Amino acid sequence: MISIAGRPIGPGHPPFVVAELSGNHNGSLERALAIVDAVAATGAHALKLQTYRPDTLTVDADGPAFRVGDEHALWGGETLYRLFERAHTPWEWHEPIFERARAHGLIVFSSPFDPTAVELLEKLDVPAYKIASSEIVDLPLIRLAAGTGKPLIISTGMASTGEIHAAVTAAKEAGCAQLAVLACTASYPASPAESNLRALPLLAALTGEVVGVSDHTPGIGVPLAAVALGACLIEKHVTASRADGGVDAAFSLEPHELAALVTESERAWEALGSAVIGPRASEREGLRFRRSLYVVRDVRAGEPVSAANVRSIRPAGGLPPDAARDVMGRHFVRDVPKGTPLSWDLI
Repeated sequence: MISIAGRPIGPGHPPFVVAELSGNHNGSLERALAIVDAVAATGAHALKLQTYRPDTLTVDADGPAFRVGDEHALWGGETLYRLFERAHTPWEWHEPIFERARAHGLIVFSSPFDPTAVELLEKLDVPAYKIASSEIVDLPLIRLAAGTGKPLIISTGMASTGEIHAAVTAAKEAGCAQLAVLACTASYPASPAESNLRALPLLAALTGEVVGVSDHTPGIGVPLAAVALGACLIEKHVTASRADGGVDAAFSLEPHELAALVTESERAWEALGSAVIGPRASEREGLRFRRSLYVVRDVRAGEPVSAANVRSIRPAGGLPPDAARDVMGRHFVRDVPKGTPLSWDLI
Protein backbone atom coordinates (compact mmCIF):
# COMPACT_ATOMS: atom_id res chain seq x y z
CA MET A 1 0.00 0.00 0.00
CA ILE A 2 1.05 3.60 -0.59
CA SER A 3 -0.50 6.88 0.51
CA ILE A 4 -0.86 10.16 -1.42
CA ALA A 5 -1.97 13.21 0.54
CA GLY A 6 -3.36 10.92 3.23
CA ARG A 7 -5.38 8.78 0.80
CA PRO A 8 -4.38 5.10 1.00
CA ILE A 9 -3.92 3.28 -2.32
CA GLY A 10 -3.66 -0.48 -2.48
CA PRO A 11 -5.59 -3.75 -2.76
CA GLY A 12 -7.45 -3.14 0.50
CA HIS A 13 -8.92 0.18 -0.66
CA PRO A 14 -11.25 1.35 -3.44
CA PRO A 15 -9.45 2.29 -6.67
CA PHE A 16 -7.81 5.71 -6.75
CA VAL A 17 -9.20 7.52 -9.81
CA VAL A 18 -6.98 10.18 -11.38
CA ALA A 19 -8.33 12.57 -14.03
CA GLU A 20 -5.62 13.70 -16.48
CA LEU A 21 -6.15 17.27 -17.75
CA SER A 22 -3.28 17.15 -20.26
CA GLY A 23 -3.90 19.39 -23.28
CA ASN A 24 -7.69 19.38 -23.09
CA HIS A 25 -7.72 22.99 -21.93
CA ASN A 26 -7.35 23.86 -25.64
CA GLY A 27 -5.22 26.88 -24.78
CA SER A 28 -7.71 28.43 -22.36
CA LEU A 29 -7.14 28.80 -18.63
CA GLU A 30 -10.89 29.39 -18.20
CA ARG A 31 -11.59 26.04 -19.84
CA ALA A 32 -8.92 24.36 -17.72
CA LEU A 33 -10.55 25.66 -14.54
CA ALA A 34 -13.99 24.57 -15.78
CA ILE A 35 -12.62 21.04 -16.30
CA VAL A 36 -11.27 21.10 -12.74
CA ASP A 37 -14.74 22.02 -11.48
CA ALA A 38 -16.29 19.22 -13.55
CA VAL A 39 -13.77 16.65 -12.31
CA ALA A 40 -14.50 17.58 -8.71
CA ALA A 41 -18.22 17.05 -9.29
CA THR A 42 -17.63 13.49 -10.55
CA GLY A 43 -16.18 12.23 -7.28
CA ALA A 44 -12.76 11.53 -8.81
CA HIS A 45 -9.98 11.53 -6.25
CA ALA A 46 -7.23 13.42 -8.04
CA LEU A 47 -6.39 15.76 -10.90
CA LYS A 48 -3.12 15.43 -12.78
CA LEU A 49 -1.32 17.85 -15.05
CA GLN A 50 1.73 17.59 -17.28
CA THR A 51 4.47 20.09 -16.59
CA TYR A 52 6.71 20.97 -19.52
CA ARG A 53 7.47 23.60 -22.10
CA PRO A 54 7.99 22.70 -25.77
CA ASP A 55 11.67 23.63 -25.36
CA THR A 56 12.10 21.23 -22.43
CA LEU A 57 10.85 18.28 -24.46
CA THR A 58 12.31 18.88 -27.91
CA VAL A 59 13.67 21.53 -30.29
CA ASP A 60 11.88 23.42 -33.04
CA ALA A 61 13.05 21.24 -35.90
CA ASP A 62 11.24 19.94 -38.97
CA GLY A 63 13.19 16.84 -39.95
CA PRO A 64 11.49 13.44 -40.27
CA ALA A 65 12.68 12.40 -36.80
CA PHE A 66 10.82 15.37 -35.33
CA ARG A 67 7.47 14.67 -37.01
CA VAL A 68 4.66 12.37 -35.93
CA GLY A 69 4.11 9.67 -38.56
CA ASP A 70 1.58 10.57 -41.23
CA GLU A 71 -0.50 7.49 -40.36
CA HIS A 72 -1.19 8.67 -36.80
CA ALA A 73 -4.94 9.02 -36.30
CA LEU A 74 -4.77 12.27 -34.33
CA TRP A 75 -1.45 14.01 -34.84
CA GLY A 76 -0.21 12.70 -38.20
CA GLY A 77 2.45 14.88 -39.82
CA GLU A 78 2.63 17.37 -36.95
CA THR A 79 6.04 18.38 -35.63
CA LEU A 80 6.75 17.51 -32.02
CA TYR A 81 7.43 21.15 -31.18
CA ARG A 82 4.11 22.39 -32.57
CA LEU A 83 2.24 19.53 -30.90
CA PHE A 84 3.77 20.27 -27.51
CA GLU A 85 3.20 23.98 -28.05
CA ARG A 86 -0.53 23.27 -28.46
CA ALA A 87 -0.75 20.75 -25.67
CA HIS A 88 1.37 22.18 -22.88
CA THR A 89 -0.08 23.80 -19.78
CA PRO A 90 1.65 27.18 -19.30
CA TRP A 91 3.59 27.31 -16.09
CA GLU A 92 1.79 30.41 -14.90
CA TRP A 93 -1.47 28.44 -15.03
CA HIS A 94 -0.27 25.81 -12.59
CA GLU A 95 -0.86 27.80 -9.42
CA PRO A 96 -4.50 28.80 -10.21
CA ILE A 97 -5.28 25.26 -11.37
CA PHE A 98 -3.74 23.81 -8.20
CA GLU A 99 -5.64 26.29 -6.06
CA ARG A 100 -8.96 25.51 -7.75
CA ALA A 101 -8.41 21.75 -7.39
CA ARG A 102 -7.45 22.01 -3.74
CA ALA A 103 -10.45 24.24 -3.03
CA HIS A 104 -12.60 21.34 -4.23
CA GLY A 105 -10.74 18.85 -2.05
CA LEU A 106 -9.04 17.19 -5.02
CA ILE A 107 -5.54 15.78 -4.72
CA VAL A 108 -3.52 17.50 -7.46
CA PHE A 109 -0.13 16.53 -8.83
CA SER A 110 1.72 16.40 -12.13
CA SER A 111 4.14 14.67 -14.48
CA PRO A 112 7.42 16.58 -14.66
CA PHE A 113 9.50 16.27 -17.81
CA ASP A 114 12.74 17.96 -16.76
CA PRO A 115 14.47 19.36 -13.65
CA THR A 116 12.89 22.82 -14.02
CA ALA A 117 9.46 21.19 -13.89
CA VAL A 118 10.36 19.41 -10.65
CA GLU A 119 11.57 22.74 -9.26
CA LEU A 120 8.24 24.41 -10.11
CA LEU A 121 6.18 21.56 -8.70
CA GLU A 122 8.16 21.50 -5.47
CA LYS A 123 7.26 25.18 -5.01
CA LEU A 124 3.62 24.19 -5.43
CA ASP A 125 4.08 21.43 -2.83
CA VAL A 126 2.85 18.55 -4.96
CA PRO A 127 2.10 15.43 -2.90
CA ALA A 128 3.34 13.00 -5.59
CA TYR A 129 4.99 12.72 -9.01
CA LYS A 130 4.03 10.75 -12.10
CA ILE A 131 6.63 9.62 -14.62
CA ALA A 132 5.15 9.39 -18.13
CA SER A 133 5.71 6.28 -20.24
CA SER A 134 8.16 7.92 -22.65
CA GLU A 135 10.23 9.16 -19.71
CA ILE A 136 10.67 5.74 -18.08
CA VAL A 137 14.11 5.59 -19.71
CA ASP A 138 15.08 9.00 -18.26
CA LEU A 139 16.63 7.57 -15.11
CA PRO A 140 18.13 10.92 -14.01
CA LEU A 141 14.62 12.44 -14.02
CA ILE A 142 13.28 9.46 -12.05
CA ARG A 143 16.06 9.82 -9.49
CA LEU A 144 15.38 13.54 -9.18
CA ALA A 145 11.65 13.05 -8.58
CA ALA A 146 12.26 10.15 -6.21
CA GLY A 147 14.80 12.21 -4.30
CA THR A 148 12.08 14.61 -3.18
CA GLY A 149 10.74 11.89 -0.91
CA LYS A 150 7.29 12.11 -2.50
CA PRO A 151 5.37 9.02 -3.69
CA LEU A 152 6.14 8.15 -7.30
CA ILE A 153 3.91 6.69 -10.01
CA ILE A 154 5.60 5.26 -13.10
CA SER A 155 3.79 4.44 -16.35
CA THR A 156 5.24 1.50 -18.27
CA GLY A 157 3.90 2.00 -21.81
CA MET A 158 6.37 0.66 -24.43
CA ALA A 159 8.75 -0.55 -21.70
CA SER A 160 10.50 -3.90 -21.56
CA THR A 161 10.86 -5.79 -18.28
CA GLY A 162 14.49 -4.67 -18.16
CA GLU A 163 13.51 -1.01 -18.52
CA ILE A 164 10.83 -1.36 -15.85
CA HIS A 165 13.34 -3.00 -13.51
CA ALA A 166 15.87 -0.22 -14.15
CA ALA A 167 13.30 2.51 -13.47
CA VAL A 168 12.07 0.89 -10.25
CA THR A 169 15.64 0.32 -9.08
CA ALA A 170 16.59 3.94 -9.85
CA ALA A 171 13.58 5.23 -7.91
CA LYS A 172 14.29 3.09 -4.87
CA GLU A 173 18.00 3.83 -4.82
CA ALA A 174 17.17 7.54 -4.91
CA GLY A 175 15.01 7.19 -1.80
CA CYS A 176 11.51 6.44 -3.09
CA ALA A 177 9.65 4.57 -0.36
CA GLN A 178 6.20 4.67 -1.97
CA LEU A 179 5.89 3.54 -5.56
CA ALA A 180 3.06 2.57 -7.91
CA VAL A 181 3.60 1.11 -11.37
CA LEU A 182 0.98 1.50 -14.09
CA ALA A 183 0.28 -0.77 -17.03
CA CYS A 184 -0.18 1.36 -20.12
CA THR A 185 -0.51 1.10 -23.88
CA ALA A 186 1.19 4.24 -25.16
CA SER A 187 -0.88 4.73 -28.28
CA TYR A 188 -3.47 7.45 -28.66
CA PRO A 189 -6.16 6.27 -28.79
CA ALA A 190 -5.32 2.74 -27.72
CA SER A 191 -7.14 -0.42 -28.76
CA PRO A 192 -8.64 -2.54 -25.96
CA ALA A 193 -7.20 -5.55 -27.82
CA GLU A 194 -3.69 -4.30 -26.99
CA SER A 195 -4.33 -3.69 -23.29
CA ASN A 196 -3.04 -7.13 -22.20
CA LEU A 197 -4.60 -6.76 -18.77
CA ARG A 198 -3.68 -10.33 -17.85
CA ALA A 199 -0.16 -8.95 -17.45
CA LEU A 200 -1.21 -6.87 -14.42
CA PRO A 201 -0.55 -9.65 -11.88
CA LEU A 202 2.76 -10.26 -13.66
CA LEU A 203 3.66 -6.57 -13.33
CA ALA A 204 2.83 -6.72 -9.62
CA ALA A 205 4.99 -9.82 -9.18
CA LEU A 206 7.83 -8.34 -11.22
CA THR A 207 8.01 -5.09 -9.27
CA GLY A 208 6.54 -5.99 -5.89
CA GLU A 209 4.70 -2.68 -5.99
CA VAL A 210 1.13 -1.38 -6.09
CA VAL A 211 -0.12 -1.56 -9.68
CA GLY A 212 -2.69 0.31 -11.70
CA VAL A 213 -3.52 1.31 -15.25
CA SER A 214 -3.06 4.44 -17.32
CA ASP A 215 -5.68 3.88 -19.97
CA HIS A 216 -6.15 5.52 -23.37
CA THR A 217 -8.92 3.29 -24.72
CA PRO A 218 -12.45 4.57 -25.34
CA GLY A 219 -14.95 4.26 -22.50
CA ILE A 220 -14.55 2.67 -19.07
CA GLY A 221 -14.65 -1.06 -19.80
CA VAL A 222 -10.89 -1.56 -19.79
CA PRO A 223 -10.18 0.10 -16.42
CA LEU A 224 -13.08 -1.78 -14.82
CA ALA A 225 -11.63 -5.05 -16.07
CA ALA A 226 -8.24 -3.93 -14.74
CA VAL A 227 -9.70 -3.58 -11.24
CA ALA A 228 -10.66 -7.25 -11.34
CA LEU A 229 -7.03 -8.07 -12.11
CA GLY A 230 -5.55 -6.00 -9.30
CA ALA A 231 -5.41 -2.39 -10.49
CA CYS A 232 -5.46 -0.06 -7.48
CA LEU A 233 -5.06 3.19 -9.42
CA ILE A 234 -6.83 4.28 -12.61
CA GLU A 235 -5.72 7.21 -14.73
CA LYS A 236 -7.92 8.51 -17.57
CA HIS A 237 -7.77 11.69 -19.64
CA VAL A 238 -10.80 13.93 -19.20
CA THR A 239 -12.33 16.74 -21.22
CA ALA A 240 -15.39 18.95 -20.94
CA SER A 241 -16.68 17.63 -24.28
CA ARG A 242 -15.09 15.48 -26.98
CA ALA A 243 -17.06 17.47 -29.55
CA ASP A 244 -14.96 20.52 -28.68
CA GLY A 245 -11.88 18.79 -30.09
CA GLY A 246 -8.35 19.18 -28.81
CA VAL A 247 -5.14 17.18 -28.80
CA ASP A 248 -6.41 14.48 -26.42
CA ALA A 249 -10.17 14.77 -26.81
CA ALA A 250 -10.63 11.60 -28.88
CA PHE A 251 -9.45 9.32 -26.05
CA SER A 252 -10.74 11.37 -23.11
CA LEU A 253 -13.77 10.80 -20.92
CA GLU A 254 -16.49 13.36 -20.54
CA PRO A 255 -17.50 14.25 -16.96
CA HIS A 256 -20.55 11.94 -16.85
CA GLU A 257 -18.34 9.04 -18.00
CA LEU A 258 -15.72 9.85 -15.38
CA ALA A 259 -18.45 9.86 -12.73
CA ALA A 260 -19.54 6.42 -13.93
CA LEU A 261 -15.95 5.19 -13.73
CA VAL A 262 -15.63 6.37 -10.13
CA THR A 263 -18.85 4.63 -9.13
CA GLU A 264 -18.37 1.42 -11.10
CA SER A 265 -14.70 0.96 -10.24
CA GLU A 266 -15.57 1.01 -6.56
CA ARG A 267 -18.34 -1.50 -7.21
CA ALA A 268 -15.93 -3.70 -9.13
CA TRP A 269 -13.47 -3.56 -6.24
CA GLU A 270 -16.20 -4.38 -3.71
CA ALA A 271 -17.28 -7.31 -5.85
CA LEU A 272 -13.83 -8.94 -5.63
CA GLY A 273 -14.55 -10.10 -2.09
CA SER A 274 -12.77 -13.26 -0.95
CA ALA A 275 -11.86 -16.56 -2.59
CA VAL A 276 -14.70 -18.38 -0.83
CA ILE A 277 -17.44 -20.60 -2.26
CA GLY A 278 -20.65 -21.04 -0.31
CA PRO A 279 -23.69 -19.14 0.96
CA ARG A 280 -23.22 -15.46 1.70
CA ALA A 281 -24.63 -13.86 4.84
CA SER A 282 -27.15 -11.99 2.69
CA GLU A 283 -28.41 -15.31 1.27
CA ARG A 284 -29.64 -16.73 4.58
CA GLU A 285 -33.23 -15.73 3.89
CA GLY A 286 -32.99 -17.19 0.39
CA LEU A 287 -31.94 -20.55 1.81
CA ARG A 288 -35.38 -20.82 3.45
CA PHE A 289 -37.00 -20.73 0.04
CA ARG A 290 -35.16 -23.51 -1.72
CA ARG A 291 -37.34 -26.33 -3.05
CA SER A 292 -38.11 -29.42 -0.98
CA LEU A 293 -40.77 -32.13 -0.80
CA TYR A 294 -44.07 -31.05 0.72
CA VAL A 295 -47.46 -32.65 1.23
CA VAL A 296 -49.62 -30.63 -1.16
CA ARG A 297 -53.09 -31.88 -0.13
CA ASP A 298 -54.63 -33.40 2.99
CA VAL A 299 -53.92 -37.13 3.20
CA ARG A 300 -55.16 -40.01 5.38
CA ALA A 301 -53.14 -42.67 7.17
CA GLY A 302 -52.43 -45.58 4.81
CA GLU A 303 -52.76 -43.46 1.68
CA PRO A 304 -49.92 -44.05 -0.83
CA VAL A 305 -47.41 -41.31 -1.55
CA SER A 306 -47.94 -40.07 -5.11
CA ALA A 307 -47.27 -37.15 -7.39
CA ALA A 308 -50.79 -35.98 -6.56
CA ASN A 309 -50.10 -35.47 -2.86
CA VAL A 310 -46.33 -34.85 -2.65
CA ARG A 311 -44.41 -32.42 -4.83
CA SER A 312 -41.19 -30.46 -4.90
CA ILE A 313 -42.13 -26.88 -4.04
CA ARG A 314 -40.79 -23.89 -2.20
CA PRO A 315 -39.97 -23.43 0.72
CA ALA A 316 -37.22 -25.60 2.20
CA GLY A 317 -37.81 -27.79 5.23
CA GLY A 318 -38.89 -31.06 3.65
CA LEU A 319 -36.87 -33.90 2.21
CA PRO A 320 -34.64 -32.91 -0.73
CA PRO A 321 -36.33 -33.03 -4.16
CA ASP A 322 -34.17 -35.97 -5.24
CA ALA A 323 -35.75 -38.10 -2.49
CA ALA A 324 -38.97 -38.22 -4.53
CA ARG A 325 -37.87 -41.40 -6.29
CA ASP A 326 -37.41 -43.11 -2.91
CA VAL A 327 -40.73 -42.06 -1.36
CA MET A 328 -43.20 -42.59 -4.18
CA GLY A 329 -45.37 -45.69 -3.52
CA ARG A 330 -44.76 -45.74 0.23
CA HIS A 331 -47.67 -45.05 2.58
CA PHE A 332 -48.45 -42.33 5.08
CA VAL A 333 -48.40 -43.62 8.66
CA ARG A 334 -50.84 -40.97 9.88
CA ASP A 335 -53.12 -38.22 8.68
CA VAL A 336 -51.07 -35.28 7.33
CA PRO A 337 -52.49 -31.85 6.50
CA LYS A 338 -51.62 -29.93 3.32
CA GLY A 339 -48.51 -27.73 3.66
CA THR A 340 -46.57 -30.16 5.87
CA PRO A 341 -42.90 -30.66 4.95
CA LEU A 342 -42.35 -34.33 4.10
CA SER A 343 -40.11 -36.20 6.49
CA TRP A 344 -39.23 -39.86 6.90
CA ASP A 345 -41.31 -40.25 10.04
CA LEU A 346 -44.50 -39.48 8.09
CA ILE A 347 -44.20 -42.46 5.71
